[in-house]
Amino acid sequence: THARTQCLLLVNTLSCGLEVCMAAGTVYIPPLLLQAGMEERYMTMMLAVTPVLGLIFIPMIGSASDSWRGRFGRRMPFIWILSLGVLLGLQIIPQARRLTLLISPQHPHWVQAGMQAAAVCLVEFCAQACLTLLLALLSDLFPGEEENRKAFSVNSLMTSLGGCLGFLLPSVDWSQVPIAVYLGGQEAFVYTLLTLLFFGCLLSTTCIKEEAGVRGERKILVHPPLKSLGSRCCPFPFLLRPRCLRDVLCRRAAEGLSMLHHLYAVCTHVPQVIWRLFVAEVCSWMALMSVMLFFADFMGEGLYQGVPGADPESQERKHYDEGVRMASLALFLQCAVSVLCSTLMDRWVALLGAKVVYTSGVALLLLATTVMSVTDSVMMVTVMAAVTGYTLCVLQVLPYTLLCLYHSDRKVSSYLHSVQPCSHTHYSDGCIRGNPGFNNFAVNREMKMGYFTTQEDCFLNCGHAFKMLLFSSAYLQLLPAMCLGSIVQLTNSVRAYMACACCFSLLALLFARRVVYSHADLQC
Repeated sequence: THARTQCLLLVNTLSCGLEVCMAAGTVYIPPLLLQAGMEERYMTMMLAVTPVLGLIFIPMIGSASDSWRGRFGRRMPFIWILSLGVLLGLQIIPQARRLTLLISPQHPHWVQAGMQAAAVCLVEFCAQACLTLLLALLSDLFPGEEENRKAFSVNSLMTSLGGCLGFLLPSVDWSQVPIAVYLGGQEAFVYTLLTLLFFGCLLSTTCIKEEAGVRGERKILVHPPLKSLGSRCCPFPFLLRPRCLRDVLCRRAAEGLSMLHHLYAVCTHVPQVIWRLFVAEVCSWMALMSVMLFFADFMGEGLYQGVPGADPESQERKHYDEGVRMASLALFLQCAVSVLCSTLMDRWVALLGAKVVYTSGVALLLLATTVMSVTDSVMMVTVMAAVTGYTLCVLQVLPYTLLCLYHSDRKVSSYLHSVQPCSHTHYSDGCIRGNPGFNNFAVNREMKMGYFTTQEDCFLNCGHAFKMLLFSSAYLQLLPAMCLGSIVQLTNSVRAYMACACCFSLLALLFARRVVYSHADLQC
């Protein structure tokens, strides 16, 4: 009906707005932290904070949402509160220097760096949590199998468009626009645009009519939801009375320990065939995330010979800003190539086979990172970054398709021992044939970010395999983020980013040869 179509578009409009903010943050966050005086090693470590927070708190927020009952529904109150956190962070990030001078004129650098780091964590964490709840909301509003596929296909399209727009905005030189000069420069203008765009997307959600009761009672998380406590008290601890706050903190601490115990049990019972895919996936994503997270800094310092901490009017700073804009354009092309490849991936897998497609994606990443490590050509680096969009698409689709194959094929399932075949035959078959609910940009991104939605229930019910892959790909930027900054400082060259990505790619290619793609591979 027209009302349900309108509701579908409104929900995915907010997903699009969140994706725009996160994509733009991928470009601007490392340069902004460096410009605030933060060292490379601390800057890269800051990028690991948000995934850790997400690992601990996002499942708890989702659990509280599952049990929440109110006049505005069970998802929307959480979405609105988290969206306010995104808006607050978007205001602080570009204005951190001005705020620092007001708060502490004597020590502007470390205060500015700390304020920007806190704002970055706030935006990234709230955005990730919002995306989780929006996917859960889609599953609640569209519980049927056919309409569920349609809902996630629209979500894929909208988030893909958001990613392209988020990478495109920083690639344009806005510094000479009068309003940009008035606001304080390129970053301030872009973040103002992001704020207005996201605020408009957020306002659209006020038209969504979420039922207070639950239409689809399918469980989203892997640990028990908050029950009576969540219904008696507010789900946000800072709004609680002291006694209720203590009870909530104790309950959630117990939940966190229970989840860690559950993850440990999962890791100790994963079959060998899943471990092969797990290791190849870890190395592949570490290589790709090493490129994506630090590409702006690599272009600005390495190829354009800029200095992020230089005076804004100096040539070194202008060169660095130009490099950041070019990096944004390259990442936009990467995202566009990934979206294009996602429309053809099913045909390529059917024509060439999963082994050829997966191996070619990793080999292309190895070639691209090798070239970027040694060349000084901006054009060549831009082209190499763009072609890694094919690798991005492969890593978003093939591992989950292979997992479905493991569960649906009897011979492979018998090799798994501890993993039972998937009882949801529709989803299992859909993964092999290219179900749009799985073979798309957005849903697979949520899988990698550690989100739990009804679309993944098939895997959760199948056993430990999907959970293990979630663990492998949810926080793959942790290792690069924690280590690469120190390596860059030791080598005194940002080319270390690409060199490390090249090493990860080589390991990924070696382990990809051990992945089980068919019956014949079981003998390897």
